Amino acid sequence: MVRITEELVRKKCEHNEGEICTLEELSLHQENIEKIEHLQNWCRDLKILLFHSNLIEKIENVNKMKRLEYLNLSLNNIERIENLEGCEALAKLDLTLNFVGELTSIVTLVNNIHLKTLYLTGNPCTDYVGYRDYVIATLPQLQSLDGTDIDRSERIKALQNHERIKKRILIEQEQYKVKRYAQKVENELKYSRVKKDIEEDEEKLSRFWQEPSDNSPETRKFIAEQSRRKDNKCDLITKTPKRVFNLFDKDGHPVNVNEARISFTFTESEDLLSFVLDISVYKHLDTTLLDVDVQPTYVRVTIKGKVLQLVLPDDVKTDSSTAQRSLTTGHLVITMPKVNGLVKQKITQPPPRTTIFPAESKPYSSKRELLEIGPAKSDMDFSRIVKNCNILKHLKESKSNLSLVSKKVTAGFIDDPTVPPLE
Repeated sequence: MVRITEELVRKKCEHNEGEICTLEELSLHQENIEKIEHLQNWCRDLKILLFHSNLIEKIENVNKMKRLEYLNLSLNNIERIENLEGCEALAKLDLTLNFVGELTSIVTLVNNIHLKTLYLTGNPCTDYVGYRDYVIATLPQLQSLDGTDIDRSERIKALQNHERIKKRILIEQEQYKVKRYAQKVENELKYSRVKKDIEEDEEKLSRFWQEPSDNSPETRKFIAEQSRRKDNKCDLITKTPKRVFNLFDKDGHPVNVNEARISFTFTESEDLLSFVLDISVYKHLDTTLLDVDVQPTYVRVTIKGKVLQLVLPDDVKTDSSTAQRSLTTGHLVITMPKVNGLVKQKITQPPPRTTIFPAESKPYSSKRELLEIGPAKSDMDFSRIVKNCNILKHLKESKSNLSLVSKKVTAGFIDDPTVPPLE
């Protein structure tokens, strides 16, 4: 049997920051609850209460909810309407797919003057002849029944035939009580026998799930119990045991453990006097979820309850160790000075020799600089000085010997006047 507990209610009211006393809406559907309790004392300001798809057999412990406007009790095992007189603001009541056979119990809703909507679809009482007219005549404040609006003419006809319909309803109601009593006794004997059989034989259990069954409160309750038992059995089979990490071996020596499966780097400082442990902690992880324990021979870091333990190659000073958290990356850096740290001279390489040539001064030119292919013209090649001078001297001499010489006319030349002169 599932009971309503404070823990369950707080779990369902996360939208109200876990506060129960100021809660106005609560949904406890599909929880296999069998009894309504405690809510009228814990949540008096409730306006909407949803209890559909449970195993509730009786409407009770709701009289103190003066502000309750909507109560949903569909898909339960309720057989009678009762204990709703104190819900003064009740405007909508849903009892779909229950087992209400005592239709005359709706008289208890007469004083709920704000009740406008009522659902009784799927209940045995809806099969009675004149069911709708009886409800309309008994509850004059209703405006909608089973999703259908009630008009004025329908209400007048229901009031006119009320006495005749009431007698018929009482007869059918008594017939249903006799039938229901026989069904209840039969189901109790049947399911007590079936319960013993299915616990001993798995084949009978599988046969039970394949057989059709009647629609009764006992059947719903028995099926819910078997489903819950089956789910619990599956959870025990499929649930793997949690691995237990041993932090020390049989001799009491610490061992390396990385339960958190987090990356880290373990190095020595530049002066070789301390160990540095850099743990890649998640950037947005709260620092309060970290715990550092530095011992002379090992270091242990607990991250959200999971352990990272490393054995140190040398003893360290626990009182001088420090732990710092990076603000940019979130990494946790633990510095642990060695107990017997030796200062070693750091070998430094001399810087390479570099030859600096004076920069060549170039004359300023306002001409546009173009891309040149080959060596620059300003390169000084002293091996070509003599050759260049000889070329220049030869060019000067040949230039001085040049003179204009007219071409001699041949002896057989005849000037043709028809030919135009050359321009």
